[in-house]
Amino acid sequence: MRRPLLPLLGRAWLALILVFLYAPILVMAAMSFNASPFYQLPFEFSTRWYADMAMNPQIIEASLRSVGIALATMVIATALGTAASIALFRYDFPGKRVLQVLLFPPIAIPWLITGTAMLIFFFAIGIGRGTPAVLIGHVALALPYVIVTVSARLSSFDVTLEEAARALGADAWTVLRRVTLPWIAPGIVAGALFAFAVSFDQFVVSYFLAEPGDSTLPVLIYTAIRKGFTPEINAISTIIITVSMGIMFLATRKSSFGGSR
Repeated sequence: MRRPLLPLLGRAWLALILVFLYAPILVMAAMSFNASPFYQLPFEFSTRWYADMAMNPQIIEASLRSVGIALATMVIATALGTAASIALFRYDFPGKRVLQVLLFPPIAIPWLITGTAMLIFFFAIGIGRGTPAVLIGHVALALPYVIVTVSARLSSFDVTLEEAARALGADAWTVLRRVTLPWIAPGIVAGALFAFAVSFDQFVVSYFLAEPGDSTLPVLIYTAIRKGFTPEINAISTIIITVSMGIMFLATRKSSFGGSR
């Protein structure tokens, strides 16, 4: 009796975890289509809050700013992180192990402390607050995720492939472009997605480093909740979740992150 019972309990436990994770999101998405601003029942379907969101210049401006900063962060962090990962993989130099260990504290340190430290540092060196400071802060936070992800992919790379390519007359650039990068492409894609998500979702660093009036979307949502919650926030959140899940679905379909069976 125990053997059939254990798989059943495991499935039930997994189902409860999924419900706990996704039930609030489903409720929020449903309420974004409720005509009542106070979530009154019975449910009355309406797209009013999506129309109000589309006509709200603050939400549109903050969304475009967040997407722009996240895309710039993704490009810069992915390029720098991939180059750093290849360098750490190929070369041995004094302090290499220390550098690898120092990649993890920025991930573990609370972002409140990181944001405060960045604010003090940027004012000390004359950068101050503004979009450049926000972009630098986001890149600094996203870099460890890219390096760790790409390095994990490189750990299974067979260096004899590069040696064979060089023996056949390929130069360093051709080896990188035709051998190394295609192999680590899934890691690069995963790192880029991490960088975009970290930047787009970043609230603390953006709150500390953004100038007044140049808020990103997370900062705007936080400010709107403090002043008085409106279902427009449900609408923009539903759109973000839908787009994010769509991108992740496409990425997992196009890239074999777990390898092929």
